[in-house]
Amino acid sequence: MLDTALIFDAALLPAMLVAMAAGVLSFLSPCVLPVVPPYLAYMGGVSVSEMEEARQARRRVFVASVFFVLGLSTVFLLLGMAFSAMGRMLLAWQDAMLIGAGLLIMVLGAHFIGVFRIGFLDREMRVDAGDRGGSAFGAYLLGLAFAFGWTPCLGPILGAILSLAASEADVTRGATLLAIYALGLGIPFLLVAAFFPRLKGVMAWMKRHMDRIERISGLLLWTVGLMMITGQFAAFSFWLLETFPALALVG
Repeated sequence: MLDTALIFDAALLPAMLVAMAAGVLSFLSPCVLPVVPPYLAYMGGVSVSEMEEARQARRRVFVASVFFVLGLSTVFLLLGMAFSAMGRMLLAWQDAMLIGAGLLIMVLGAHFIGVFRIGFLDREMRVDAGDRGGSAFGAYLLGLAFAFGWTPCLGPILGAILSLAASEADVTRGATLLAIYALGLGIPFLLVAAFFPRLKGVMAWMKRHMDRIERISGLLLWTVGLMMITGQFAAFSFWLLETFPALALVG
């Protein structure tokens, strides 16, 4: 028999997997992936051609991208703490909140799949961080601006992860989910900064298949929402512990 305390800890694992996948899919979204090279070059104070040809330029870009990721992670961590604190205040209605969050995530998934379009999610709002290219502090500010302002691409997926954080009703667990999401979004930025010449072909292929990537995003969200409504997250946690006993050490 499995200890219920271990199930409580391991119950976070499916949400963590979803958060990581959601971060990666956010990076691959239509208004993030196409602008990554010029965005990184601007942050590092170099041109795209310099980033492609000069190792020293890529070092500068990589350092800037680290501070950029720290900036967006700051915002996501604060959001995770805020939403999980809100969930804690509404703990008496946690079951209803879980169903409501699942329904919301399914609606956002349907938007991505293309079943229908939600108008305000297709509007883009970017926060101008000013002329801050070429400095670590400027890259950090751009990370803050990115997290606050890139609503059409980050909004639906980020909303799903925030719903998961609220359903956890624990500040530490909510912050953990948003930290994992930030890693999923931020690590690809670091990889592109470090290996830009080698990844150009991969990025071009992804741009050509953007519609398919959006549908995969929608299918992931829809599935997560359905699992939340039907209680399958808990069942998935049991399966994880029974299949991979070492995961009982987590938490």
